[in-house]
Amino acid sequence: MKLALDPYMHRHLSLPALVQKTAELGYDQIELSPRADFLDWWVMPRAHSGRIAEFKRALREHGVGLATLQPMYRWASPVEDERQWALKCWKKAIEVAVEMDCRLMISEFGRGASPERSVGQGAGANTREMCEAAWWRSMEELVPIFEREGITLSVEPHPEDWVETLAPALDIVRVLGSANVKLSYIAPHTFYYGDDMAAMLREAAPVLAHVRVADTFNHKASSQLRYIVNPPGSSHIRVHQHLDIGQGEIDWEVFFATLADIGFDGVLSSCVFAWEERADESSRFMRQEIQRYLDKYQR
Repeated sequence: MKLALDPYMHRHLSLPALVQKTAELGYDQIELSPRADFLDWWVMPRAHSGRIAEFKRALREHGVGLATLQPMYRWASPVEDERQWALKCWKKAIEVAVEMDCRLMISEFGRGASPERSVGQGAGANTREMCEAAWWRSMEELVPIFEREGITLSVEPHPEDWVETLAPALDIVRVLGSANVKLSYIAPHTFYYGDDMAAMLREAAPVLAHVRVADTFNHKASSQLRYIVNPPGSSHIRVHQHLDIGQGEIDWEVFFATLADIGFDGVLSSCVFAWEERADESSRFMRQEIQRYLDKYQR
């Protein structure tokens, strides 16, 4: 198992300084989420050859590995020019992953078209089925590239995606049927995924390549009043957190015990976003807590 840090709370640091910080915080792997100077949101990667060389040098110097890269592009957009642009960006991002010798890329199924392009297009312009159709078209073109380059793609359902729950996401990965396309389980999304975390992890086990660790509250609890939003009944609202372990309602004993039972051996990352004002303290705490659970349950 690789234990990685998603250093999004430290994104103000340069890439070499980020690698040094990751090592100082006790991690020997980085999960590189989107950042403006490497793989930025929605646009062509900014990872030019000089920056790649600088990043690779820092990783070697500090004994840190690059566990994952996370591109975020609109590959599920029913707006065809957006989807085509997303494919161009994805192909370049795959080239970057190959150059960085990063064998696991992670991403979300996607929320369809950009908000700006969705407005005014009519009720049928960005439906779940049209987003799924667009995603499948994108995968027809990208999966052969992943397979040729020996890179695994791990996808996650996300609140507000065209697929939010775990069961259909798992079915989609199985139907796709490529050894190079796997599934991610994001612990702070658990209460959107379903009601039985242990059962979901067990069902996903054969294709589970990546899990993220952060705590959250159960938005469905207390008669769905754990959070109060106005106006009442705002069904489009999706609320969750990425908190330190113990600050929410995830049952971590069940989570880590189940991972041990299924023999999970992929990438496990600390993925807290909530505490930029105490980013070092939070990251160190997460490293210690994750290790404590792993020591307790791993055989």
